[in-house]
Amino acid sequence: MLPGSIQISGETLSSAEIRDICESLRENAVRLLSLRGCQLSDRDFGRICRGVAESHSLAQLNLNLGIVSNINRVKQLAEALKTNRSIQSLFLHGSPLTDAGLALLNPALSIHPSLVALDLGDCMLGDEGINLVCGLLPPDGAKSGLKELTLSANPGVTAKGWGRLAIAVAHSSQVRVLNLDYNPLGDQVAGMLAVAVASSRTLEVLDLEGTGLTNHSAQTLLDMVENYPTALRTLILAENNISPELQQQISDLLSEGEEEEENEAHEVTAREKNPWISQMSNILSPTCSTDPSSQMVLVTSGLGESLLAETEM
Repeated sequence: MLPGSIQISGETLSSAEIRDICESLRENAVRLLSLRGCQLSDRDFGRICRGVAESHSLAQLNLNLGIVSNINRVKQLAEALKTNRSIQSLFLHGSPLTDAGLALLNPALSIHPSLVALDLGDCMLGDEGINLVCGLLPPDGAKSGLKELTLSANPGVTAKGWGRLAIAVAHSSQVRVLNLDYNPLGDQVAGMLAVAVASSRTLEVLDLEGTGLTNHSAQTLLDMVENYPTALRTLILAENNISPELQQQISDLLSEGEEEEENEAHEVTAREKNPWISQMSNILSPTCSTDPSSQMVLVTSGLGESLLAETEM
């Protein structure tokens, strides 16, 4: 039987329910476990962590909204992550981790072989926490790292911390999605991020909703999108002091880039599936004979194979 999901939100969990969850984890019957906003005792949280450690099927763990509520729970989760090898996505949004808590988690996060998505939104992080996060975005080619990172609503981070993150993103060969919404970034940090986006070869989605940006930083982002080839396809700028016209211009340019990339991909796919297209291009190139007495005729077997034959017409 394929692993399933357990999703519970905002409930007070009994010891019996915790026992059932742990049994499912140990039996590798769970791929997604979400206990978003649930209430459970410290003892039961420890039981959950032991189940997570033993599971080989768990790919997504959602402990959003205060589940990891104290340092003891942070330590228990860290121990579980050191043993677990299957988790790909970890959601801790709304947990009062602080930099100290993230420092306890960081060793397990940095060596986890499968983790590619991490949500540390609203976790009361500061610059030291961001420095730790940067270590999860290793330089190009160094080792695998995060592909999706959420750092929403961490107002304790200063421009210095965000600048360090921008450098890490610029040199990361992995990160594709970066959510920084509802942080007081301002135009200065937006300028740093524009440079990071222009340098990154992988970043496709950047969420800057509600980050205190103005037309000044929007113009910088527009110039970046217009003049530099970038992997970026989605830039979220809602709830900023940016004119609708500038937002539309940026959106249009990103859409144009996506359409061009899709067209190129279709052409490559067509050539891979139909090798004769490349042969036809070579045969019909200007360097070939232009004798009108002969033409190229495509003969198809009907079995997916094609044959080029030159026939006198």
